Amino acid sequence: MTGFDIHSEQDLAARPFDVTLRHAADLAAGQILHGLAGVDGTIAEAMRYAVTGGKGLRAFFVIESARLHGILDAQAAPCAGAIEALHAYSLVHDDMPCMDDDALRRGQPTVHLKWDEATAVLAGDALQALAFELVASAGCTDGARVALIAGLARASGVRGMVGGQAMDIAAETASQPLSLGQITDLQAGKTGALIEWAATAGPVMAGDDAGPLARYARDLGLAFQIADDILDVEGDAATVGKAVGKDAGAGKATFVSLLGLGPAKTRARALVQSACDALAPYGDDAETLREAARFVIARKS
Repeated sequence: MTGFDIHSEQDLAARPFDVTLRHAADLAAGQILHGLAGVDGTIAEAMRYAVTGGKGLRAFFVIESARLHGILDAQAAPCAGAIEALHAYSLVHDDMPCMDDDALRRGQPTVHLKWDEATAVLAGDALQALAFELVASAGCTDGARVALIAGLARASGVRGMVGGQAMDIAAETASQPLSLGQITDLQAGKTGALIEWAATAGPVMAGDDAGPLARYARDLGLAFQIADDILDVEGDAATVGKAVGKDAGAGKATFVSLLGLGPAKTRARALVQSACDALAPYGDDAETLREAARFVIARKS
């Protein structure tokens, strides 16, 4: 685990995507576990359980965007831990009976089934709080830390993830299915906002222009959700790590139901190309982020 002892001397050269992804996931997990060091009890146990088994893709975006802007792992690691803690909180709550009512997450029983609903609520709340605690220790100027904290609050709140989730829940009982534009707006909040925060953490920490990485993240976030919709149709639960086929069973409008499977795949590929094009200012140094974009639509889980 590299998250506890991070070397301050670091080669800022690009590394292969799979290497960086594993490294970022380890950094994030180390930060979260360090934040929970010495804390015992059911809630802390459920928190550790909830962050186990994720790919660490959002942490990867933090670490790689930081590297592109000359920010070392030791400086960016708290933000990597924060985004994974906050993402885990969202999954714990999303899986509960009052929301998506899922029994499987990351190949293991969801938190409310492993323990109970009260534990799931509190573990999620505590993971959200831990996320902001971690961001507050990011290795950057005070102004940049404030910008990171404010940005994470917006991305995770009613203007971002929570707002998107609320739209998603409302759509389940609406008299008319959502249009393509409405689903795009929904997913920009529910999925895309946290991805954009992660991918722009580097330039925010460095006080640089976040525009190119924001454009990259917006296209990538939408491609990510289309890929999720495709996995709900083509994937199997053992590989995906959660229930599949739920959207079609519920008659829910998705990119696949509105566009069709083939056109949805075409749209996802076009979005990935657009995301890669947004990285032009970084030249070849952004190749690892381009690999990540291609991974998003090739993944099986």
